[in-house]
Amino acid sequence: MGLTVKEILNISEGILKDSGDSDYKQDAEILLCHETKYTENKLFMNWTRELEDVHTEKIFELIRRRADGTPTQYLTHEQVFMGHKFYVDEHVLIPRMDTETLVVTVTEHLKGSPAKMVLDLCTGSGVLAVCLAKAYPSLKITASDISEEALTVARKNAVSAGVDKRISFIQSDLFAAFKTGFGGKKFDLILSNPPYIKSDVLPTLQREIYEHEPMLALDGGMDGLDVYRKIIETVPAFLNKNGALFFEIGSEQASDVQALLEAADAFSEIRIIQDLSGKDRVISARLTQVYPEKKHKK
Repeated sequence: MGLTVKEILNISEGILKDSGDSDYKQDAEILLCHETKYTENKLFMNWTRELEDVHTEKIFELIRRRADGTPTQYLTHEQVFMGHKFYVDEHVLIPRMDTETLVVTVTEHLKGSPAKMVLDLCTGSGVLAVCLAKAYPSLKITASDISEEALTVARKNAVSAGVDKRISFIQSDLFAAFKTGFGGKKFDLILSNPPYIKSDVLPTLQREIYEHEPMLALDGGMDGLDVYRKIIETVPAFLNKNGALFFEIGSEQASDVQALLEAADAFSEIRIIQDLSGKDRVISARLTQVYPEKKHKK
């Protein structure tokens, strides 16, 4: 006789609890529902149903991988962001609620802006570009990433959301693949959630992050600011005058990124925005000089 849904769930919860999974109940339910295609309600309505061995084996394989540290989202290939379901795999970061602050901030800016050309730099899974494309159908959005595998995920999400015709995808190490002004065109708004974790902090992160999420999308260099420096140094050639720049930042990086923007001598209206927990999460600025004038001593 096969195991019942209740028995499988109890065994799965025990395995995950022993592995140190703090969300062992939720993860066990999610993975069981994923394999059986049950909703949560249907799961409990079938509490005493025996599952075929093939399903049971697949469920326990998922549980084993979760117990070994693989994030649940990589096992189900699904993450909810801004109320929408997105595909994710090991080639992209798992979108987090913190990043919703960046989407909300940019969306608020766009309400009173004539911006048409938008660049999502370091797009990863493409959630930022897709959310903006869904909210503002008139935008012409370019999404770029150094990783072709990440762009494959981003394209998949754009197709699923029905906005793939309005997003151009470009593989590029920041602006390296762009000609100055993007073929004579510049952007009205550039947003980015770049790598910003300090290199020596990475090994201290949860194993789900350190061992499974892509280091390329996490490692911001010794002080976490390497990518910010590169973008801020180069971005004036790609933004229209008075164009807007938006970054997601680590909760303790606001003053450092603000100092970089001020030192560039090309930006004004620098703002720091907090997330729902009151932590610094987004910094924005307006480009006032496309090419900053060099100061000469008299």
